[in-house]
Amino acid sequence: MNSRAAKALALLLVCLTAACSNNSGFKKASPAVPASTNMQLAIEYLRLGKLAAARDFIEQALKEDPSNPDVQMTAGLVYERLTDLKRAERAYATGYRLGKDDPNIQNTYAGFLCRTGKAVEGEKLFVQVARSPLYQTPEVALINAGVCVRSTGDLVDAERYFNQALAIRPNLPEALLQLGNIELDRGDAGQARDSVIRYLASNPATSEVLWLGFRAERKLGNAAAAAGYARRVQAEFPNSEQAQMLRSGVDR
Repeated sequence: MNSRAAKALALLLVCLTAACSNNSGFKKASPAVPASTNMQLAIEYLRLGKLAAARDFIEQALKEDPSNPDVQMTAGLVYERLTDLKRAERAYATGYRLGKDDPNIQNTYAGFLCRTGKAVEGEKLFVQVARSPLYQTPEVALINAGVCVRSTGDLVDAERYFNQALAIRPNLPEALLQLGNIELDRGDAGQARDSVIRYLASNPATSEVLWLGFRAERKLGNAAAAAGYARRVQAEFPNSEQAQMLRSGVDR
């Protein structure tokens, strides 16, 4: 965000906070209006990695409209990024309580549960989200459930969730990548290679999928194919973690 845009947004906030109550006859704005603006600013600063600014804006939003579940969930995200897990948990739990019938709120809260060692509760909530007729992308919730259980070492259920996601949306890139990594982890390099080929046939390459292809071909003893994937990682994603690992001689 450039300085001109920042100043314009700051002026907007002043106007909203003051409810624009001048002689032009504007009515006092609902607290939801400035709270929503401050929440969006917090999200933007969070994306930019400016955590202090994100915290300031979301705390202002919390003062203005603490009953807004989206504000609470955003506060949870900000506090989690700040590693203030006590406040994060309180904000997430409050947001979930206020918006527990909203599958988007449920999905966000389930992610926090999984990230904080409560995989059983998180998985259950992700499945509930996937079954909700109000949730437009059940395959995303299924992928989240798979990632959640995979973090506990449960590859069987993780694979099941990824395949369910692919049944809804074939060639979904994240599901194929996760599935390929599971296949490689269990020693089936041939299946992992097939998942990479399927991924690249219908999705743009990423450093992660090329790295998976490199490792699968190495396991299969196909040096030329592995080298091809390695060259693509270095050429197309030179600043990636995978390219750094290749330069450092790491091949796992």
